[in-house]
Amino acid sequence: MAFQLREPLNEPALSIVPAPDGPYGEVVVRMRGYGRSFHGRTVLLGIDLDLHEGEVTALLGASGSGKSTLLRALAGQDPRADGFVSVPRERAVAFQDHRLLPWKRVWQNVLIGLPRRYGRNNAVASLEEVGIAARADAWPGTLSGGESQRVALARAFIREPRLLLLDEPFGALDALTRLKMHGLLRQLCERHQPATLLVTHDVDEAISLADRILVVKDSHISLDHRIPGGKRGGPETLMLRARLLEELGVYAPEVANNP
Repeated sequence: MAFQLREPLNEPALSIVPAPDGPYGEVVVRMRGYGRSFHGRTVLLGIDLDLHEGEVTALLGASGSGKSTLLRALAGQDPRADGFVSVPRERAVAFQDHRLLPWKRVWQNVLIGLPRRYGRNNAVASLEEVGIAARADAWPGTLSGGESQRVALARAFIREPRLLLLDEPFGALDALTRLKMHGLLRQLCERHQPATLLVTHDVDEAISLADRILVVKDSHISLDHRIPGGKRGGPETLMLRARLLEELGVYAPEVANNP
């Protein structure tokens, strides 16, 4: 079937479909038989995926496995793909590169792409939510990496997205700043309840942030694991980490003596 992007997702069969292992409700995204090839090389083949409101899904995979390709499809940026993709109009994307315009002040960057009815007060309120309202009138060049990513999140959440797509948004940050941003993202997702897809190379980040973890391998989703009740810590987390590393082809020596 040719690629289809339907807006909004409103077919009766796509209405309230609870996730099997969590308190998640409406299906926000549905992907069926999705495939993508580049110059004769198949990157993804026959992908079936539902994303639910309020659920954070992490997508892991080796470089070149198709993680960003799948994310671009959900962003509506890949009309040449095969299959069916249904996404809502209300969606936002945040990247590893914050993509702030240096000639616009912080609050103006938050409003990029929004209708004229949005003004400075709306931008400052969104910046307040991410803890950086005091820098509303600053130039992007004066911000730290963590502050720039806070602005990027403000720009995403001011749109009240039903679908939030995150492409390694914290990959360039130092370890301490990443931990702070993890906490902030969890708070924002709990408050706004979008269906969230987080592309990451970091197994520990996926375990820390996600309710559900997918691994893309050999053109398919090779693992789909939900964390029951969002519970983390203890031997179950160690076992999950080992399982993910094994699926990714990485040996996990720290679990060798903790079967």
